[in-house]
Amino acid sequence: MTTPPSTPAGAALGEPASIRPSVRAVPAYPFTPTDAPIKLDQNENPYDFPERLKAMAVERLLERSWNRYPDLHADELRRRIAALEDWDEHGVVVTPGSNVLIKLLTELAGIGQTVLTVSPTFSVYTLEAQLLGANLVQVSLNDDFSLPVEGLLAELRARPAGVLYITQPHAPTGHLDEVQAVRTLLEAAHDWVVVLDEAYHQYSRSDLRPLVQEYPNALSLRTFSKAWSLAGARAGYALAAPALAANIQKLVSAFTMNALTQAVLEVALEHPGYVHERVQEAVAERGRMLDALRGHPTVAAIPSRANFFLLRTPDADAAYRHFLERGIVVRRQDRLHLLSGCLRVAVGTPAENDAFLRAAAELR
Repeated sequence: MTTPPSTPAGAALGEPASIRPSVRAVPAYPFTPTDAPIKLDQNENPYDFPERLKAMAVERLLERSWNRYPDLHADELRRRIAALEDWDEHGVVVTPGSNVLIKLLTELAGIGQTVLTVSPTFSVYTLEAQLLGANLVQVSLNDDFSLPVEGLLAELRARPAGVLYITQPHAPTGHLDEVQAVRTLLEAAHDWVVVLDEAYHQYSRSDLRPLVQEYPNALSLRTFSKAWSLAGARAGYALAAPALAANIQKLVSAFTMNALTQAVLEVALEHPGYVHERVQEAVAERGRMLDALRGHPTVAAIPSRANFFLLRTPDADAAYRHFLERGIVVRRQDRLHLLSGCLRVAVGTPAENDAFLRAAAELR
């Protein structure tokens, strides 16, 4: 007679008992899509990939054999990214989105070890640490959202080595720290893998590649999802020393970059001029929005160096519903540490930003 399997505590009916408790305990990625005419909730580029370049990418894809596997490790893309970034191609790792690299980096040096970051932070760092059973340690940002250098130094000295995540500009605050603050942490993090997440660096005109060249345990994490208008293509990459990149590459599944994404990225990398134009507009629009909100009687726009900013309100739920009723969706951040009352607002097109500012002017 076979004894029916028991259901572990906390497991849903029908869940296999072998599912790791750390996976069962973690909620799904915290995002619920909301349909609205003006979408300012995901820090996306408001402009689509240029139509002319879309047509070129489709033409290139049609010329390729779909029955054949793509490059083993996106080798052609690695060469092209290396040329763009003036980097050794052996130090480039490409994956379907930088979120995938975050998972791999946590696998690389976080499992059974330490994942150290700040609070608040990009939710994928903490999610992957919890899913993979790493020891997650978070240090509160300073009140002005700057890096808590002394607190992080204390943890670097006290904890077994693992992965340190530093986001510049920071998400979700948009704060950009002085390079010296980052350097101070790198000086103390000799045995750690240090991830310098630069997803929004085009909007801050910052560049931490010189630090990666100086510290072989560091890497720069970059994406095509924001400034390049290619969130739908799903592609991100790491710039690292060849030795570190080789170990990361071991964790990347074979043939992971499909032919469609490769064709799109090749065309984008051949015609990067549109990126600069769109970033220039976004930076100007960000400044215009922040200026327009200055002096508002009830809300405060917090300066940012990314393609988004935080809006601190007396009542985040009421403000969120106020914007949604006017066809504008933003992102609530008020449940996060230090961000009471805050909404996150992406910079849209000038017309979208005008609509947002009109709605914001009505807030009381």
